[in-house]
Order: sequence, then C-alpha cells, then structure tokens
Amino acid sequence: MLERDDDVRTDHRGAVRDPHDAGTSAPTAGGALHWAPLHHPGHTGRFAAITAEIAADPPDAFVVDVSVEVTLLVRLLGVPVVVMTQPGARDDDPHRLAWRIADAVVAPWPAGRYDPLGRDLHEVGGISRFDGRPRAGAPVPGRVLVLGGGAADEGTGTDDPDGVPGAGSTTWHHLGGHAPWAEDPWPAICAAEVVVSAAGQNAVADLAAAGARAIVVAQDRPFDEQRATAEALGRAGLAVVVPAWPSRDEWPGLLQRARALDPDWSRWRVAGAAARAADVIAAVAARATPAAVPTPASGGAA
Repeated sequence: MLERDDDVRTDHRGAVRDPHDAGTSAPTAGGALHWAPLHHPGHTGRFAAITAEIAADPPDAFVVDVSVEVTLLVRLLGVPVVVMTQPGARDDDPHRLAWRIADAVVAPWPAGRYDPLGRDLHEVGGISRFDGRPRAGAPVPGRVLVLGGGAADEGTGTDDPDGVPGAGSTTWHHLGGHAPWAEDPWPAICAAEVVVSAAGQNAVADLAAAGARAIVVAQDRPFDEQRATAEALGRAGLAVVVPAWPSRDEWPGLLQRARALDPDWSRWRVAGAAARAADVIAAVAARATPAAVPTPASGGAA
C-alpha cells in the first residue's frame, strides 16, 4: 500500500507540510508536472517504495494508471512503461511528456469516440470486470438504481430523487456512496430498469456490459474527463446525459427518456477489451526481454 501524498504532514524537520500550498510545496514544479509536492513525507515514501520494488525485482514492463510522475520515475529507472490514460483535455505539457516517453498508451474506450489526444493510442474498448458474465435476470419495471461512489455523492441532499412527484410506481435503490456498499453490484445493475451513474470509465464499461438503460451524470474531474465521456455517450445515443445532479422536478422527464432508449452498447467494445489491453502490455514486455545467451556446454575439446 502506497502512502498518501495529498494530506497535511509533518516532515523530518518537524515542519508542517501542506501539499496544496503552492507557495511552499510547488506541487506542479512550475507547470512541468501535475503533482510532486516538496518535502512531503508521503510523496517521498510513495516514490521510495516504487523504486525499492523495481530495484529488488525489475519487471519487464510497468503499467501506470494515469500518473505522469510515476511514468517519469519508472522510465528513469530504465523500465518500459505502459500508461493507462483517460479522456478529456490532456494536451498539456506534462501529459505530452509522459506519453512521449511511454512505450505504449492504452485507452479504455472504443476507437473514434473522442477527439485525438495527441499520439497513437491503443483504444481497446471499455474494460469491465463483468465482461462475458451472463445477465442476472431481466430488468424490473419501475426499478431505478443509483450507483454511489460517484453520482450519488455529489448533490443529492434535498434533491434526492426518492419519491419525486410524477415518477409513478418508480422504486429507488442505492448502492455505494452514502448507501451500503455491495461487493458484487451486478445483480442490482441487471435488475434495474434505469441505472443512474457517474461518467467514470469503469462505471460506463459496467453499464455497457449489462446493456443498461442509463442516466449518466458528468462529475467535475481533472481535465474534464467525465464531461468528455458524457458527451461521447450522448452523441452515440447510448445514455441520457446530464451535466450535474438533476433537481427533483427533472427526474420524471429524464426517466421517461431513459426508458425509451434502445442502446447498442456493443459499440463500447467491452467484449475482449481487457484481453486486448493485456496483449499491448505483453508486447511491450516481450520487446524488452532479449533472447537468452546460450550457456557453453561444459567439458570436451574445442
């Protein structure tokens, strides 16, 4: 488990370090990086742990989930890097540098859904842990599932949709966020007539795997990641998308629109996406592994 690098800490001199204080922490290093706060023990500990692991057991390839700084560290240690990227406005200098030095960049979405991000990408399709899993029954009419850990965490409050007027026999169910967590949400997703979800890549891939009718709420995320995803879903007619958590009087109309959807989620290319990503990683690792040098046979005359 890597240490946190975004909390207030006391450094080795006893000084309090707030990584968000631009004056003392300079986390972006003058715009060259995204997050590298000065003198923060957690940040130092994270990079020390990665370095120690690589030194003890050098990998043939290292997969980095988005982080520009880890990409740079690993490549400086002489290890091939595969970067998992996200959509959004990623044409800034740190992203361009990380992608330039990466051996491969994997994008977990189908080709053609976003504007080009500045270099060749392996667009493998949406990656879901439910890929290939049979549906757990048919949707129940009137049942709406709100997936937390995302949309339900931002702005429900007095706009909680439970019991909204005009919703008819709609019954609302919540998982995650402020509601109980489910280790396996698949049955609940399959049972819902409509799923309300954030626009994160994992959530969208799960919706695609289930073939769900969905209302997707774009959350504020760095580089407008979720807004880019929501816009792509809207253009493709795969979900009803909204830019923020709806008010109570918006829900009946949104539910009506979602129920009328006939989304062709196969266009999100979830089937086989994880295997395609694994193939990219394996290819990078194979290129980094030279053929073994034959050991001379012992004994005998030359």
